[in-house]
Amino acid sequence: MNKYLSIVFIAFLISNSSNAQGLLGDKQEVFTRQDTLRGSITKERAWWDVKYYHLEIKVNPADSTITGSNTIRYQVLTKSNRMQIDLQEPLKISKVIQDGKELKYQRDASVFYIDLVVPQNPGEIKELIVFYGGKPKIAVNPPWDGGITWKKDANGKPFIASSCQGLGASVWWPNKDHMYDEVDDMLISVNVPKNLTDVSNGRLQSVIDLKDGTRTFNWYISNPINNYGVNINIGDYVSFSEVYKGENGDLDCDYYVLRDNLEKAKIQFKEVPRMLKAFENWFGPYPFYDDGYKLVEAPYLGMEHQSSVTYGNGYQNGYLGKDRSGSGWGSKFDYIIIHESGHEWFANNITYKDIADMWIHESFTTYSENLFVEYYFGKEAGAEYVRGQRKGIQNKKQMIGKYDVNREGADLYNKGANMLHTLRQIVNDDEKWRTILRGLNSTFYHQTVTTKQIEDYISQKVGLDLAPFFGQYLRDIRIPTFEYKFKGNTLWYRWTNCVPGFTIPVKVTLNGKEQWLKPQAEWTNLPQSAKDLKVEVDNNFYVNVINNN
Repeated sequence: MNKYLSIVFIAFLISNSSNAQGLLGDKQEVFTRQDTLRGSITKERAWWDVKYYHLEIKVNPADSTITGSNTIRYQVLTKSNRMQIDLQEPLKISKVIQDGKELKYQRDASVFYIDLVVPQNPGEIKELIVFYGGKPKIAVNPPWDGGITWKKDANGKPFIASSCQGLGASVWWPNKDHMYDEVDDMLISVNVPKNLTDVSNGRLQSVIDLKDGTRTFNWYISNPINNYGVNINIGDYVSFSEVYKGENGDLDCDYYVLRDNLEKAKIQFKEVPRMLKAFENWFGPYPFYDDGYKLVEAPYLGMEHQSSVTYGNGYQNGYLGKDRSGSGWGSKFDYIIIHESGHEWFANNITYKDIADMWIHESFTTYSENLFVEYYFGKEAGAEYVRGQRKGIQNKKQMIGKYDVNREGADLYNKGANMLHTLRQIVNDDEKWRTILRGLNSTFYHQTVTTKQIEDYISQKVGLDLAPFFGQYLRDIRIPTFEYKFKGNTLWYRWTNCVPGFTIPVKVTLNGKEQWLKPQAEWTNLPQSAKDLKVEVDNNFYVNVINNN
């Protein structure tokens, strides 16, 4: 039995055990009131639609503090007089102002309830200003356990950055911290010591030098942006740029790196136009031409901050120099540049409404690595890469997380990529598949979405009811199993270890000849077969295979 089938078979045995965790693989998890306040669309959130933020902050490396304000412009949807604003401890709100009047508020851990005095009439556009400050949570293991990273570069100068997916942007600035409601546009004003540069999202509008030895960088984002996509990067940066001739015309590409790394970056960042060429082919135009593309060196591995992708991969190919797929192809490209930039399409353009659907971000973007490899090295190279990722699949928990409590699922990367690779085999038409990927990005352009929307769109375009397919891979930990046996001279086969209705076709090779079979839950036979028939299932399908003879 080869290495892949050994791994698969072990997972098969585990998933068929009598463990009370059952098919979903989930242990009972206890959620708190704060989980619900963070992860659900509360009534204090639902009545207003955020339109614009002006985040205006002073970042002080000397004492690791952030102080400032956020001006929040919003549209009233239904009448209410209580607003939820999120800001995590130990940061504190010091004052809230609307129409020149200071408002009262109450704190419930990471939630502030603001009592509004002025009538909030549906359709009206309103503003309020939230003043805050303190020492934000220090990132423990960014970007996975995020917050603010306070480091120094090799020359002893401050090197600072934010990272907060999952944890929430409210770890460093006050906002409506739920993914369903993206702000339409945003101004970020960051004040730092004069010898430092801040790089944030969007385009740099101005740099204002102040008499106190500081300067303020004003960055404007003209496109909708999710909260965790907003970032600050502060350091002794130098920059260079180029213009990429893309599908929608000229795309400004700006690169910010620490002073000592300029020459290395000029070589390594040649990967960016290669990435853009491949991904515009597969996914359609880069989604943020108005805001440009930036790649910014950061004091951690990297993150998909919109139009301000962060990079900390050491100016080398692979993932910190390693090929995570074990195929050899992962050493042919810089993992962080390709993966984090791929999120511009799947995470920043198409964004989950609830982190329970995080597979939409990570599965498609991990799959994009395979497509990048295919674009430059051929279809089989891409397939070898994604198949190599199977060794990282655990199949212990389902890919869909828990809704309304800010919990993502598991196996979002490697399993998700192989789910999509399997789906491509079912489509069996590469141009149609590319059209579906591009269609997702045009249909859901700058939108927040649910799993159901993505499932329904793909099912409609493929022309199949894919509910059982997605149910199998997203909501079940078992690997579907193609079983076959011979009775006399007849080949019999079926799907087992799968959800009801799982009847996807599968490509097999019978004595060297390719053929499509349509297994059901019940045994089906292939007429005119022979007992000595050699049966091989296409290994591009992420399934288990068992010969019952």
